[in-house]
Amino acid sequence: MIKNKTDNSIESVLTRGVEQVLPGKKALASLMTKRKIKLYQGFDPSAPSLHLGNFVGLMKLRAFQKLGHKVIFLVGDFTGMIGDPTDKLATRTKLTREQVLENAKAWKKQVGLVLDTKGTNPVEFIFNSSWNDKVSFKDLIEITSNITHSQMIERDMFRERIKNNKDIWFHELLYPIAQGYDSVHMEVDLEVGGNDQLFNMIVGRKLLKAMKGKEKFVMTTKLLVDKDGNKVGKTTGNALFLDSTPNDFYAGIMSFPDEVIYLGFELLTEVDLTGLKEQIRTDPMKLKKQLAFGVVSFLWGKEKASKASGAFEKTFQKGGIPKDIKIIKVADKTLPLLDLVFASKLVSSRSEAKRLIKQNAIDVNLKTVTNTTKEIEIGKKGVVLRIGKTKFVKLQTK
Repeated sequence: MIKNKTDNSIESVLTRGVEQVLPGKKALASLMTKRKIKLYQGFDPSAPSLHLGNFVGLMKLRAFQKLGHKVIFLVGDFTGMIGDPTDKLATRTKLTREQVLENAKAWKKQVGLVLDTKGTNPVEFIFNSSWNDKVSFKDLIEITSNITHSQMIERDMFRERIKNNKDIWFHELLYPIAQGYDSVHMEVDLEVGGNDQLFNMIVGRKLLKAMKGKEKFVMTTKLLVDKDGNKVGKTTGNALFLDSTPNDFYAGIMSFPDEVIYLGFELLTEVDLTGLKEQIRTDPMKLKKQLAFGVVSFLWGKEKASKASGAFEKTFQKGGIPKDIKIIKVADKTLPLLDLVFASKLVSSRSEAKRLIKQNAIDVNLKTVTNTTKEIEIGKKGVVLRIGKTKFVKLQTK
């Protein structure tokens, strides 16, 4: 039986779901016993909704907030226009100011699902354009004088591009500088981020030390990844966003591989982890359902979690089709499978559609189809398309 008791100790906050603390966990624990600290995590609005990986960060910020520390949710509306090159072997598409602000519109409400936005210690919601817009060329030269070129090209993805004779654009080199300057301006004690953000956060630590003589701690959280290193919730068409329905979120968690169930509890819940590994080994399906119910209940309430559980049992475990399936009208009576998947509007590109087809992640009327050019008859009765394990849509001819 899972215990819902939450451990709010400093030791738990600095250990649960944490990959590492720099320069050291003991020093940060010592500081936290002496006074309340100011910490933040930055989120670039590259999409109109926060996703499962962001939720991991929010849960860690929540743990600090519950201990009374000052938490800042930083919207990277300035850095989001540059695009974080982390883990990118090709240049990211730059976004306009209008695009990033539009993407961030719903975020405050989503943040409120996890963090206290009112109360006596509310999260502070800040946009980093409020200072980065004011940085002059003279300021930029002064800031960048604290970081060397050799330090910047230490990044794995940059070395890989150099090896493959691919370009590294200068704005990509400036991204860690812009993100690091956030720490300088806010003079924080701690920055939190996924362990894929370590390089960017260390740049901020170096800048804050050089420009303000202040030490900044860096905490990296574990990533929700499977045994092959793939980010769970972002593969085979099952990306999980906080603007999705409770049913989709529940089903998405149920699509997790068994090896990440424990990690899911560690990162996405506040339940007691004692004895949990043995429970998972004994009955992984039961524990996965408890994980899905717990997360959906936390975000949307027990009533909606119960409905989501029932819908999952009926639709996915019994091989059914959702009653509330979305219907999309198309002009064609038949379409090649690749075009049909793209027309569903559940994929961002034809290349993504092709990848999902090759991964056996596309069903037509509950039968897997792997031939991208196969003509699918649509007609007025329509066809039911399933993408991944949890996304359904019905396409009908107009």
